[in-house]
Amino acid sequence: MEAPGLVVGSALRAAQPPPPPPLPRSPRGAADRLLIFSREPRPRLAPLTRCYCSREGKGNARSKPHREGSNSVREWLIFVSLSRLNVKANNDQRIMNLELMSQETYLADERHEGVDIWELFSEAQRNILHLNKQRLVAMEELKKLQDENKSLLQDIEVLETERQGFSIEIAESSRFSELLLRIDTMTISGMVGMTEASDLRKKVIDNRYMIHSVFSDIHHKQDTELLSELRLFLRKPAEKPLHVVHICSEMDPITSRGSLATYVTGLSSALQRKGNLVEVILPKYAGINEDVIHFLRKAEADYESYYGGCWHKNRIWTGISSGVSLTLIEPVQLSYFDRDMLRGYPDDFERFSYFSRASLDYIVKSGKQPDVLHVHNWETAIVGPLFWDIFAHQGLGNTRILLTCQDLTSQCLEVPNMLELCGLDPHKLHRPDRLQDNSETNLVNVLKGGIVYSNKVLLMSSTLPRDMAIQGLGHGLEATLTTHKEKVLVASHGLDGELWDPSKDIYLPQRYSPNDIEGKSFCRKTLKRRVGLHSGSSVVVGCICNGDSNTDGLREAVRVALHGGAQVIFMENKGPVMNSTVQALKEELKGDRVMFVEIYDEALEHLIFAGSDIFLCSSFYDPSLQIAIRAIKYGSAPVQINFPSNGSRQTEWHDYPSTALSQYIISTYGDMSLSQALDGIKNNPSQWDWRIKDAMSKVLSWDAECYDLHWEAYSDAFVDDAVATAAKNTVGGKAVGGLLELFLGENLEPTRSAAGATIGTHLLLEKHATVLLKESLLRSDELPLLKPQVEPEQHEQ
Repeated sequence: MEAPGLVVGSALRAAQPPPPPPLPRSPRGAADRLLIFSREPRPRLAPLTRCYCSREGKGNARSKPHREGSNSVREWLIFVSLSRLNVKANNDQRIMNLELMSQETYLADERHEGVDIWELFSEAQRNILHLNKQRLVAMEELKKLQDENKSLLQDIEVLETERQGFSIEIAESSRFSELLLRIDTMTISGMVGMTEASDLRKKVIDNRYMIHSVFSDIHHKQDTELLSELRLFLRKPAEKPLHVVHICSEMDPITSRGSLATYVTGLSSALQRKGNLVEVILPKYAGINEDVIHFLRKAEADYESYYGGCWHKNRIWTGISSGVSLTLIEPVQLSYFDRDMLRGYPDDFERFSYFSRASLDYIVKSGKQPDVLHVHNWETAIVGPLFWDIFAHQGLGNTRILLTCQDLTSQCLEVPNMLELCGLDPHKLHRPDRLQDNSETNLVNVLKGGIVYSNKVLLMSSTLPRDMAIQGLGHGLEATLTTHKEKVLVASHGLDGELWDPSKDIYLPQRYSPNDIEGKSFCRKTLKRRVGLHSGSSVVVGCICNGDSNTDGLREAVRVALHGGAQVIFMENKGPVMNSTVQALKEELKGDRVMFVEIYDEALEHLIFAGSDIFLCSSFYDPSLQIAIRAIKYGSAPVQINFPSNGSRQTEWHDYPSTALSQYIISTYGDMSLSQALDGIKNNPSQWDWRIKDAMSKVLSWDAECYDLHWEAYSDAFVDDAVATAAKNTVGGKAVGGLLELFLGENLEPTRSAAGATIGTHLLLEKHATVLLKESLLRSDELPLLKPQVEPEQHEQ
C-alpha cells in the first residue's frame, strides 16, 4: 500500500519546473535591454493527479478508496500541503536568484562580445533626452492651447464689450427720444407753453451726449417731477467740452505699478463718456502690454525733442486703449525705457524729465492746443515749469496745468544743475518760492515745482478733507501746500464700472446684482472648488495682498477668521514675484481652511471678490480705496486689518470725511471689526443681506461724484484765472489800474504766480468776482491769456 505514496512523490518531483533557460539577448536597442531586469512571472506547480483504489486493490476511477489505504492517502495529502508551502516560501528567493543569474549571464555575454557598458548607458541617456524633447514638445502644445484659451477669452471680452456698447447706445438713444416725446405730451396737456417747450427741446438736443447721465428712470417718473428736472437742466449753464491730455508714467492695463494706472484709465474713460476729448501720452516701455492696445501702429515720421544740449529723435506709436486715444513716445537714440522696471533706477530724473520735455515738444509740433495738460506725481511734475518757462507762448496760451498727487512721499530731489538738461534755468528756479526743497536747501524738489507751477493741484484722498490732507499727507511740503492752499483740491477715486460690475463681469461663472443676488452663492461655490477649499456653508474671507500689507494685522485677522469658522483666501496682487508678506504668511499659516494663490490671475481676482463674504483692506486711509469699493460693489463687506484685538477703533477722523463716498464707507464699515462682521453674518443674516444689497446699489463709478470733483478742478483752472483778469480790468464797468499800481508798489509775495494770476492781487480781486461772471466765462469760447509771472525781476519792472 506504499506504492501510491511513492507514485505521488515521484509525481511531485516531476511536477517541479526545470530551471529557466538563459534569457535571450534582445535584438533591439539598449532601451529594450533594460527590460531584462524586470521580474518574470512566478513558476506554477504542475497539477497533481488524484488516485483512487478499489476494495480489491485494483484501481478504478469510480470506486471509493480502500480503508486500509486511508492512512497512506492521508500521509500523501499532508506531504502535498507541506510541499506547496515550501514552494511558496522559497518562490521569491528563487526568482531573485534567477534574475541575478540572468543579469550576470547577460553582462558576461556582453563582455564576451566586447560591448562597452558605458555605451549602454550613453544609449539610455540619449533615450532620456529624446523623452525630454517629447516632453518639451508637449509643453509647447499645452502653451499653445493656453494661449488659444486666452485669445478666446479676449475675443469673448471684445464681443461682450461690443454688445454692452450696443446696448448702451440703444439705451441712450431711447432715453433721448423718450425725453423729447415727454416734452410733446407736456405741451399738449398745457403744462408748458410753446416757447418753453421749444427751449427745452433745444437744450436736450444740444446736450444729447449727457442726457443718459443726467436723466435716469424717465419711464417711471410723473410729468410734474420730470418737468422740474427739465427746468433745472434748462437753467444750468452749458458745459463746454474740454480737450484733456494726460502726460503720465502708467495706465492700466497697458503698464501698471500702482494706483495711478487705474486712476488715469478710470478718469479718462469717464471724461470721454461725458463728451470730452481725452488723450494719454506714455513712454513706450520695453515690457508694455501691446495686446490691450487696439490699432497699434508706428508713425511713419519721427520727431525731435531737446535734451542735454542737443536734439534727439523720437519714434511715435499710436493706438486706442479703453476707448481713449493713446500716444507712446520711444526715444530712438537713448535707452531710457528699454528696461525691465518702470522706475527705480538711479537716472530716473533723466528718464522722466526727458519724457516730459519730449511730450511737450510733440504737442507743439503736432499742432495740438489742449485745454488742460493733466500731469501726475513727480514723474511728470516738471511739465509745469517747462510749460510756463518755454512752451506757453508756442500756441498754448489758453492751456492750463493740473497736477494730481497720488502720493507725496516720492518727490525726487536733485542738484539744481540737472534742470539744465531739459532746458530750464536753475538760477531762476532754485529759490524758496520755486523749486528749492524746504529741507535740503541745496537741492531742487521736482514735485514742489509741479505744485508751484500748476493752476490746480489735486490731492487724492478718499477720507481726509483738504486741511487735514495738507497737514497729514504733506511729507515736508506742508508750507508749500499752505501757501498755494487756494488752488489745492481733494478728490477721491472711482470704480471702473465697465470692468468691475458683477452684473456684467465676463469673468464670473454666474452674474448677479442687488435685485438678483443668487449668482453670488454660485460664485462662492465655484471659488472654493477652484482654490481647493472644502465645500460647505462656511463664510469666505478674501484678501488681495500687496507689498504694503501689514503682516501682523493679517496674521491676527486669520486667527480671528479661523476662530469664527471662516475660510480665508489670499492672492498676490499684480507683480512678477510673490511679495514678502504673502511668503511669510504662507510659511506660518497652514491648514485646510487657509489657501494662498501665489500667481496673480485676473479672472481669479474677480472671482475672489464675487465669492467672498468679507474682504480684508489694509486701511481706509488708502487714497484710492479700490479694494473697499470693489468689495462693496461685489457684495462683500470691507474690513480694516489694522485693528487691535479688543476690536476698538480710533474715530477722531470719522467726523471729517472729504466726500460722500468716504462718508458712507466710514459710517457703515469704519467701526466694524472682523469678529463683528462674522457675528453679523451668523446671528442676523437677514439684516446682513439687506446691508449688503443696499451697499451694492450705491453708485461708486467714476461717472458719479468722482467725475464732478475733477470737472470742478478742470473748470476752476480756467475760471479762477479768468475771474481775476476780468475783475482786474473791470469792476462795475470802471478801470482799476490805480488799484493794481497800489498792489504792485507794495511788492507783495506772489501766491499763484504759476497759475498766471497778477501778483498779490488774485485773492482780493477774486472776492469781488460774482457767480454770474464765472458762469459767463465758462460759457465763453475764448478765455483771456494770462502770462505767468515767475520772476521777481519782471514784477519789479
